[in-house]
Amino acid sequence: MSEPRLKARFRAANSRASEDLPRPTLASALLLAVIVAYGVHALLISGPAMREAAQEQLERTIAAEDRDICGQFGIRPGTSQFNVCSRELANVRQKQTDRVNAAAQGVF
Repeated sequence: MSEPRLKARFRAANSRASEDLPRPTLASALLLAVIVAYGVHALLISGPAMREAAQEQLERTIAAEDRDICGQFGIRPGTSQFNVCSRELANVRQKQTDRVNAAAQGVF
């Protein structure tokens, strides 16, 4: 087969393949692929790092609250009294969480 006839046959096959799938469908499929790729990245790559950063932020916030509240009662960080105060504040936080969860379940 001569080369011009081969090229013509190849072009005809390509033009039919592009006509089989309309452009809006192709664009939608490409957009969906990008969104899925981003979702997988967020779930597998960024997700654990984001959870770890959120946990660290929560720990810093709780430590700052403990210093503020216990400090209002004249209890300084690093003392045994501060440790007792922090534990009691943790108990108060847990009781509040329990109340919120019970309310969400319709117990209260």
